[in-house]
Amino acid sequence: MKCAALQMVSSHDVSDNLAAARRLVDQAARQGAELVVLPEYFCLLGQRDTDKLAVQETLGEGPIQVALADMARASGVWLIGGTLPVATGDDAQRVFNTTLAFDPQGQPIGRYDKIHLFRFARGSESYDESRVLRAGRQPQVLTVTDRAGRDWRVGLSICYDLRFPELYRHAQADIWVVPSAFTFTTGAAHWEVLLRARAIENQAYVIAAAQGGQHSNGRQTWGQSMVIDPWGDILAQHAQGEAVVLATLDAARLAEVRSQLPALTHRVMS
Repeated sequence: MKCAALQMVSSHDVSDNLAAARRLVDQAARQGAELVVLPEYFCLLGQRDTDKLAVQETLGEGPIQVALADMARASGVWLIGGTLPVATGDDAQRVFNTTLAFDPQGQPIGRYDKIHLFRFARGSESYDESRVLRAGRQPQVLTVTDRAGRDWRVGLSICYDLRFPELYRHAQADIWVVPSAFTFTTGAAHWEVLLRARAIENQAYVIAAAQGGQHSNGRQTWGQSMVIDPWGDILAQHAQGEAVVLATLDAARLAEVRSQLPALTHRVMS
């Protein structure tokens, strides 16, 4: 199954970001991708954290969700819709940072709310997602069927989740997706090594779609969107700027790695 990690440099303008996402999804589909992953905050990287509150949507309705469903249907792909702000229903000052997945008919097939909320402070650089985000609680693994009729188990995670390997062990997935907006500082230090570790220890493909570049709010994100195989080899990657990062996921390769080194069957703790 051919997949695509889409790298973006999203701005504070939702309509511009949706247009860019639509263009990239179409480009990926034209190059044969069946599974397409958008980055975290693909729809908005605002001037301030609270800008998320102004564009939040109720689950099942809203222009961002409509656009995602249209992209999946128009391009005929399984679409992992990066993240968007979804209303909590009981807290006007916080939203969920939510990944929504759609099938090739544009129907919603899964939701995951980011569980681990990023906090980092060093010098003048400071982030605390808990100021405007509520943490999710429920992991999510869904099933994607490729054109050959083969089912793949796809685990959903988001950015900072990458630092918590226990999330990736809650269920055995064939593919883990990691839509992200890593800071330049933490990305340079830890992005690649963490992604490859999650692939190796779970003997799974990892598709990491990132924000990568200088944004209109002055923030710089690390980028380096990539696809990694179950042995930890990087199949494709792109450093900075918009990109469609394509790779082919091979079920035989997945089975081979798990057979030759059956680490998943050797676990003695859950």
